[in-house]
Amino acid sequence: MHDRDVKPGESDAPVPPAIEEIRYRRDAAKRMGGEEAVSRQHANGRLTVRERIERLTDASSFREVGTLTGSGEYDENHRLVSVKPAPYVAGTARIDGRPVAIGGEDFTVRGGTSFGALRRKGGQGGFIEDLAHHYKIPLVNLIDGAGGTVTSVKRRGYIAFPGVDGFERSVQLLGEVPVVSAVMGTAAGGPAGRAILSHFSVMVRGTSQVFAAGPPVVKRSLGKDIDKEALGGAAIAVDKAGTIHNAADSEDEAFAQIRRFLSYMPQNAWEMAPSVDCDDPVDRCEDALLDIVPAQRTRPYAMHDLVSLVFDRGSLFEIQPTHGRSVITTLARLDGRPVGVIANNPKVYSGAMDAASARKQIHFMELCDAFHIPLVFLVDVPGFMVGLKAEQEATLREGMRAVYVAGQLTVPTITVVIRKCYGMAGMATCNKNDIDLKIAWPSGEWGSLPVEGGVAAAFRREIAAAPDPKAREAELEAELRALASPFRTAEAFAVEEIIDPRETRPVLCDYIALAQTRLKTGLGPKAKFGVSP
Repeated sequence: MHDRDVKPGESDAPVPPAIEEIRYRRDAAKRMGGEEAVSRQHANGRLTVRERIERLTDASSFREVGTLTGSGEYDENHRLVSVKPAPYVAGTARIDGRPVAIGGEDFTVRGGTSFGALRRKGGQGGFIEDLAHHYKIPLVNLIDGAGGTVTSVKRRGYIAFPGVDGFERSVQLLGEVPVVSAVMGTAAGGPAGRAILSHFSVMVRGTSQVFAAGPPVVKRSLGKDIDKEALGGAAIAVDKAGTIHNAADSEDEAFAQIRRFLSYMPQNAWEMAPSVDCDDPVDRCEDALLDIVPAQRTRPYAMHDLVSLVFDRGSLFEIQPTHGRSVITTLARLDGRPVGVIANNPKVYSGAMDAASARKQIHFMELCDAFHIPLVFLVDVPGFMVGLKAEQEATLREGMRAVYVAGQLTVPTITVVIRKCYGMAGMATCNKNDIDLKIAWPSGEWGSLPVEGGVAAAFRREIAAAPDPKAREAELEAELRALASPFRTAEAFAVEEIIDPRETRPVLCDYIALAQTRLKTGLGPKAKFGVSP
């Protein structure tokens, strides 16, 4: 890491004692918890916080704040003998040339737990969050600590009420600047909560864990032995629960994901997301789109392939790829302009919305809305997931939350119906408060519910009374399916346009260019609501 201290030999002038003391204290801070503690951190497959900052940020850009914070030991003459640095490192830096506020626990010093200063550098509230708020720059949290400890009771002399070090600023920042959290070690309590109060979070498979409370508390509370990886490793926190958005196979890969995410984001909610130069032709029309949707309506296809054929080559950055997999949420670009893409995945539950995918879609819609990123829906949703498990997981409630959030969006939205768009889940792909632009492929179909299930319910008695119930059911389905042609809907201007699938990219590029102009003229003086945890 670049050392901004004045180097010995740079001047022949004598060094005053106070300057020597600054140098001594800074050197102590850079030694962190000492050689043995640093070696243990490396042996556990983890970098130190200073190494993390160095690898994530632009070379020589880190300007540390609070280098002298810590606990000094003095002799009987009040002369400094040694310094134990604070277990948190923070400051400003640049990532791809853009300024950020950055901080993280130093696990080599007391496991990254707070040491009780009057003002915190960071960790939960504190200076680094204030810096991001007042200067309106992104905040990057490198989390590697267990939060509070009962030893603080002895130091303080009483038990503090919850919220002394609260999340007020953390919550406020969600509507102001991009907030990124990387869980780099074992996070519990406050640090774990802060990881969730983020627009984007990432953890490292095998060396990172996150939970409300760790194995000792679980053992004491429930009498169950469980190791920290089984309790809060990436297989649980990312893949199953969706507590953390993405997983990486190494710390360096996690840093790459952070840089990639921030590249789509503006500096704050009062600015536009940055566009980039693009050499992918706007009028690129892929013949592969003509037959990507199978003629048999119940057969799945690769929505990921479809997305890659439409948006700028190499521009996709998927968020939560292993959780809520019946919907795909990815940042992308069209002619260099950032967009958010929400696409149903027919390979998982036929694209039906379950509770997990609803929560995933909600977070992504709120993220894009907070930072003025237009949304493109690629729709193939047969409805909400049904059945006992779906009801137990409150799919209807979570799905209706998605409908509610979609109806509150302030960014331009474009709906492209690829195949199915049914029921209330279909409503969550449209914004009736916007221009409600709906484009369809010829394979598109829509309604309150699919013809098959609808016929069985609406004509139940007639079907049962028929000499051949199955034949009568098939006849009724054929009658209604003929009326369900997307071209009949287009005749009534109930869908704005039906396009050749190959036209999807040029059409979207044109509308996103208009959307960006609209957004530039409509930026208000206040931040959006932000993102709910």
